[in-house]
Amino acid sequence: MFEPTDKPRVFALPCGVDFPRALVDGLMHRSQGQSSDALARVELIVNTDRMYRRVNTLFDSGPALLLPRLSLLTTIGAHKLPRALPSLRRRLELSQLVAKLLDAQPDLAARSSLFDLADSLAELIDEMQSEGVAPQVIRELDVSDMSNHWSRAQKFIDIADDFLSQHDHPVDTQARQRQIVLNLIEEWQESPPQHPVILAGSTGSRGTTLMLMQAIARLPQGAVILPGFDFDQPDNVWRGLDDPMISEDHPQFRFHRLMRDLDLSPQDIQRWTNDPAPSTARNRLVSLAMRPAPVTDAWMSEGPKLSDLDQATTDVTLVEAASPRAEALAIALRLRQAAETGQTAALITPDRMLTRQVSAALDRWDILPDDSAGQPLQLSPPGRFLRHVAELFCKPLTGDALLTLLKHPLTHTGDERGTHKKNSQDLELFIRDKGIPFPDSEKFEQFAARHAITPGWVDWLSKQFVDQHVAGSLQLAAWVKRLVDLAEAIAAGCQSCGSGILWDEKAGLEARKVIDTLTAEATHGGSMKAREFADLLNAILAQGVVHDYNAPHGRIMIWGTLEARVMGADLLVLAGLNEGSWPEPAKPDPWLNRALRNQAGLLLPERRIGLSAHDFQQAIAAPEVWLTRSVRSDEADSVPSRWLNRLCNLLDGLPGQGGPQALTHMRARGQTWLDWADAIETPTPIPMATRPSPRPPVHARPRRLTVTEIPRLIRDPYAVYAKHVLRLRPLNPLVQAPDALLRGIVVHEVFEKFIRDSVDDKDLLTADALLNLSEALLEQHVPWPTARRLWWARIKRIAGPFITSELARRATCHPVSFEAKGEIQLDPLDFSIVCRADRIDIDDRGFLHLIDYKTGEPPSEKKQIKFEKQLLIETAMVTVGAFTNFGPAEVARALFIGLGSTLKEIPAPIDKEPPEKVWAELRKLIETYFDPNQGFSSRRMLHLDTDHGDYDHLARFGEWDRSAMPEPETLT
Repeated sequence: MFEPTDKPRVFALPCGVDFPRALVDGLMHRSQGQSSDALARVELIVNTDRMYRRVNTLFDSGPALLLPRLSLLTTIGAHKLPRALPSLRRRLELSQLVAKLLDAQPDLAARSSLFDLADSLAELIDEMQSEGVAPQVIRELDVSDMSNHWSRAQKFIDIADDFLSQHDHPVDTQARQRQIVLNLIEEWQESPPQHPVILAGSTGSRGTTLMLMQAIARLPQGAVILPGFDFDQPDNVWRGLDDPMISEDHPQFRFHRLMRDLDLSPQDIQRWTNDPAPSTARNRLVSLAMRPAPVTDAWMSEGPKLSDLDQATTDVTLVEAASPRAEALAIALRLRQAAETGQTAALITPDRMLTRQVSAALDRWDILPDDSAGQPLQLSPPGRFLRHVAELFCKPLTGDALLTLLKHPLTHTGDERGTHKKNSQDLELFIRDKGIPFPDSEKFEQFAARHAITPGWVDWLSKQFVDQHVAGSLQLAAWVKRLVDLAEAIAAGCQSCGSGILWDEKAGLEARKVIDTLTAEATHGGSMKAREFADLLNAILAQGVVHDYNAPHGRIMIWGTLEARVMGADLLVLAGLNEGSWPEPAKPDPWLNRALRNQAGLLLPERRIGLSAHDFQQAIAAPEVWLTRSVRSDEADSVPSRWLNRLCNLLDGLPGQGGPQALTHMRARGQTWLDWADAIETPTPIPMATRPSPRPPVHARPRRLTVTEIPRLIRDPYAVYAKHVLRLRPLNPLVQAPDALLRGIVVHEVFEKFIRDSVDDKDLLTADALLNLSEALLEQHVPWPTARRLWWARIKRIAGPFITSELARRATCHPVSFEAKGEIQLDPLDFSIVCRADRIDIDDRGFLHLIDYKTGEPPSEKKQIKFEKQLLIETAMVTVGAFTNFGPAEVARALFIGLGSTLKEIPAPIDKEPPEKVWAELRKLIETYFDPNQGFSSRRMLHLDTDHGDYDHLARFGEWDRSAMPEPETLT
């Protein structure tokens, strides 16, 4: 197939050429005129599964002939060596080594990073095996002038070396692959194959692959075919790529290294076929834009020679969106047009969040793209379910954790799923209503007593969800069994056995495979705590992928950056072109810094950037290209990708060749699509809501209010309307927090019980007794340790002053009633006022003293006169006998006691606001709201604009402000 030559045989294809198709066409062309089995004697090695499938598809499309022996780079000679150590087993064993290191040196990293460190160590070992770097090299690195961190990391790598030496066969896939290649090379040196051996599609980014490429290129009938070779790059630029410290991020660096090792020049690289690039002018432009930083001065000399910039940029569109959402929608619109016109289009980006946004936008037109990356298993329903179950082991059961699992679509799928959902909804309302932060069996029984529940459901709830928290350590095998048993029981439900549909469908089968693998290797995992097990499970599930598509669109695809070289498409959208996204930043290496890596002969962090640069150079050479980015992301300005920045700067600096105009046209084409995206997103104008002031029928208006609701009627009548006329109640939060309301309830109970007990035993009227009682009641009612201590500390701060003031009160009066109920009717209005007085004292003259506890700021005298009339109304109610235990009586004093961070006593101005005046004003207020023309205006007299009301969203507050006039609306 090939003519004899003294030099290694290396072919290449330029950027933009459909590599698999050109590969097949070249093989067909070279086999013409030869025997019928000439093609069958070819051994063709490709580097990825997708390349393998595409080449097979092209051969299958005809004509009928004997096909070459097609194999993957990772499977050559696989039968000659034993299997590598399972990756999970190695990961578990390494994690135990990392755990020992963290136990010995806790300052090295957080315990939560255990499995991330194990993964990074495994990657380092892989790289050492692939690049042929012996552990001895790492041990001998000079770290004398570096921080102690690198010295400790160096010692830990020694521990990993000991781990490697304990295995008598290749530990990992990379070590096994390198040994296979070394065996092949040794075999070929003794008996070189005489049939054609071709390796196609690899860039030689790994040391093992590079070594194989060099060996194949030297075979009598061997050849290497490179993808995306820059035939336009001058010799002086090729020579400038010698130093990896400054050149490894260049797209052609790997090809330069291959040529250098084979003693070839760029002129020795032959074209595999004569297929032209879709745009040779664009390839020249991008080649110049991507020059290494030390030689970018070539822009000044070579830039003026680019005379065809219009041709180079005709089919290039630049989209610079205001936000990722706008970027995604513009891309979706273009992909939709491609689907309608029959174009093959592919979105290429490493930004998975952006691909999800594009997929969501396409869903509105029922277009399901073929996403090659699939969905991470941890985000699939079974993955999320297993992670939620594992979280039950990590901490006591909370209401949100319980309902998260109860509402999961895989819970209780064995039988009676509909009844389970109804029970779960009722339980949620019960938890919200009672404010239960930590549900338990007792609370479930209380719930069952109030609702008609499926038999066995509450028992199932208690058995599977309560007391699952494990404080100690268990062996990994025990954790896995516990996880599987509990997950299957929750999935089956209370009426069934088995596992429901947990392991069904593609995602379930993939999850089952992961769990089976974890079970098989669990003996190597050692002992761990619940949190460590949950982190391990999450990390393992994150590596799984689910391809669970139902008839995706055949022409709209989402690819990773590597796949740009595998499949041809009419349109490529290169999206997310911002620094930190494309290229992705180099991952931090906790073991070796950049200088040490260079000393050891390992790959520099810039290798990934160089590979991404090569992917970009290939993809931008497609027939039609979109370049997209968002100007802002996460509330901050973004930085354009270095390659896009170079391209724009180069064009902008060539005014003599029309560069700025070409760039303007690229942006104008993108802006057209952004305008269309804005048009789609622009909502239909809706008139802003007016300030509501509903006027319900008089018979529907409230006939009964508490004294604490009178200030609300004065300040925010709409809230009274929503609560008593519409009968709406705010839904309590699911996650009960130690908020001001709970603190008020508990503190009221503390002081009520303390004063009540001290009436019978005056010896209890001490600060110590108050603090002891506070501690007991806080322990009973407040399940949050931090809140308990803070609230107890506040009580301790005011305990002394409170006892002093209480002793002074006891000198003249003594408590006689607590939480006393009072009610009176305003005749002839048919309206009742009710109240519950915190505390009523009586003095020797028979006069009453009203006391109200406030955990917040007590209202000032001015506020009481205008708005906060609670004690004034209670005083008036006492004078007319609203409290049945006392009858009509005279009030000597009404007092607010503030139980905040400091003790405050604010008396009610009963002398300035006598009961007669209070009754007159109250009657006038109520009569006003019995007038059919009086509306319940929203936020009528709130103290501050920032004050929040429970019904502000219902009143559409925000579409109007306090300057807006209320708009009465008569209701029927």
